[in-house]
Parts: sequence; structure tokens; C-alpha cells
Amino acid sequence: MPLPTILHEQSGVVAILKPVGLATQAPPGLDSVERWLRTHLARGDDGYVGVPHRLDRAVSGVVLMTATPRAARKLSRQFERRQVLKTYLAVVEPRPGSQLPRDGVAREWRDHLRKVAEQARTELVEPAAAGGREAVTRVHLHESGGSGGARALLRLEPLTGRMHQLRIQAASRGLPIVGDELYGGPPLEGGVELGQPILLHAWRIEYDDPDSGERVDVTAPLPSHWPAAARPA
Repeated sequence: MPLPTILHEQSGVVAILKPVGLATQAPPGLDSVERWLRTHLARGDDGYVGVPHRLDRAVSGVVLMTATPRAARKLSRQFERRQVLKTYLAVVEPRPGSQLPRDGVAREWRDHLRKVAEQARTELVEPAAAGGREAVTRVHLHESGGSGGARALLRLEPLTGRMHQLRIQAASRGLPIVGDELYGGPPLEGGVELGQPILLHAWRIEYDDPDSGERVDVTAPLPSHWPAAARPA
């Protein structure tokens, strides 16, 4: 499994490229991005590392972590106020009857989601359902670079951060993400050997530097298993 790498580090915020198959956070003794960062910062199990942002194990891309409590507080506040802009790329396989966004025209997906009890999955529920939380995502058909064939490349901008939000919102609209068999997506060729990735990548993230207030824009390179036909020009 590839190791994480640092894409940007400043003012207590560390932007890390997370590989597929590695958890963002895990119990002590298990490999995770958090544990890797502790080693990088030469901090033991009791040293401070903040985890205000997470990615699913099967998802690659940029994840933000913090090296100081001050940076964690300021970054968490930005997440709460929806000031952090997250952009994902997803390769989907449309089912008959589904509708892709038109090129150049954004759509908005708005749902209510609820974690399924004692399972690592989420379900769609009615707005009034107990435990349901609103999930909002802006969706674009990527203008430059399609996947070819029956598949399509989407650019997804989640405005909320619910568990498996992008995965279930796409699948519920007949646009399951390739490799995401949990939500009905088609298998990814060679996926088992690659650590069972799904074709969802945290591509870019924008936030305000906790010290200077300047806007920071970090882009994460696509992993080697990403289809050549679905790489943005």
C-alpha cells in the first residue's frame, strides 16, 4: 500500500494525500493517516494531532489534519460554516432511465440521510424521520475529460459532510460509483488486488489559512488505478 504524502503544510494545517485502503483514523496500534502523521511530527500516542476531516477507507485524495489545537479550532469552525470548499471526482455508470447533469449546468442533490444502526452504511429517509440529517451536494458533468463508453465523470461539491453522502446520493439517482458495490455500483476491474478502491477521489480542497486568512487551494493527484479516459485534461 502506498504511504500518505504531504501536499501542503502551513500554520498548523497539514494537507495529506491519503491512499486507498488506509483509514483516516483507527484504534491505537492500527495503521491510519493519523498514526502516520504522528510519526511524521515525531509525536507519541499522547501528542496532539487533530482530525477535523475524514475520508472513507476506499476513497483516495486530500484530507486535512492539524498539528495544533488552535488550527483545529479555526478549521473546524470553517467546516461548520461551510467555508471549506471540497471537490471530488467520481466515475459513475448510469443505469437506464437515470439523468446526468448537462455539460456546464450544475445540479443540486438534496436529501436526508441516516446511519443504519450497527452497520457501516447510510440510508435515505424522509425529512421528518428520526435521526435524519440533511445532505446537500452540487453536481457537475466534468467539462474536460469524459470516461468514455457508458460511464461518466462527475465533479461533486458536498456542502455538508454526512457519512457516505456522495456514494448514496449518486446511487439513489441511478448513478452508482464504479467499484462501490456496497451501494450497487459495478465492480472495478482489479479492485481486489488494489485494496478495493472505489472511483471517488477527493480532488481539491480550499480553506482559509488559520494565521494569514489567505485562501489556500490544494489539489491531490489522481491515483495510478484511475482510468486514463477519466482524467481531467
